[in-house]
Amino acid sequence: MARPPPDPQFVLRGTSAAVHTLHFSCGGQEPDVPILFSGSENGFIHVWNLRTHRVDTALDGHGRKSVNWVETMDGKDRLLSQGRDQRICLWDLAEGRTSVTDCVFTENVGFCKCSLLEVARGRWLMAMAAKALEEIQVLELPSKTSVCTLKPEVGAKLGMPMCLKLWQVSCGSQPLLLAGYEDGSVVLWNLSMGKVLSQLVCHQEPVMSLDFDSEKAKGISGSSEKVLSIWSLNEQQNLQVHRTHRLVNAGISDITIRPDKKILATAGWDHRIRIFGWKKLKPLAVLDYHTATVHCVSFSDHRNPSERLLAAGSKDHRISIWSIYT
Repeated sequence: MARPPPDPQFVLRGTSAAVHTLHFSCGGQEPDVPILFSGSENGFIHVWNLRTHRVDTALDGHGRKSVNWVETMDGKDRLLSQGRDQRICLWDLAEGRTSVTDCVFTENVGFCKCSLLEVARGRWLMAMAAKALEEIQVLELPSKTSVCTLKPEVGAKLGMPMCLKLWQVSCGSQPLLLAGYEDGSVVLWNLSMGKVLSQLVCHQEPVMSLDFDSEKAKGISGSSEKVLSIWSLNEQQNLQVHRTHRLVNAGISDITIRPDKKILATAGWDHRIRIFGWKKLKPLAVLDYHTATVHCVSFSDHRNPSERLLAAGSKDHRISIWSIYT
């Protein structure tokens, strides 16, 4: 008989608002004291100490407008956050500071989360939805210089970009961008040429989330429908549908593949977190704890595999923490 799914290892409460984004930082000086960053609908970013299960710091830099993306650069002291105030803030959290040191104005009104990629030591690329509704802007950080603006061909009718994933095959290789659009397409962009390499219609509805495994050249996307689409990239850099997986209930807010590429998690509109094996998309568990839409899922990057965690943030103001490595 199959074992029942586990309960959360613990639950974080105290955001006082829906949780829209999560990001772990487990490296740094004390690798055994992992930190979890959460971004909420009320504009706050909470820095959670996972030993005490309490908030160490609450950051307020987005004028009480929803925070929909957080990511660290170089360990846990430099934080990027994106809010519905159309700003991306760079924070300095070293030595207990809580100051915004720089800002980028996106002038975009959508919900599309940014994507960050370290391309060299101390040099990052950041992709974001641009002011013109169908365009994507790529900046270099920390200089904030524009690398390119990606514009669909006239008449392409892709709609707004909904989700972004910067990636490269290996350090030093050509960075590429995968973007999911409002028309249900996933598009592969070449940044240096500013042109589309491949386009694939994966969904009938807007692509809400995607993730990509550059080692296997295989990705997955979800939408408001009852289907997960698994697609691959061949050696000619053409996207092809690999297979689809039908879900019991419609609506996927977020998808993330664990760093070891063995499993993935989805955040569902049906309040549930689903765990799949990445190799064959075998359903492994349904984690049922939340009482409202699950907006985001994030895996920790602990060095020790047995310590790795999964966090899920929900509209019910709670963050559930799961240990599912075993």
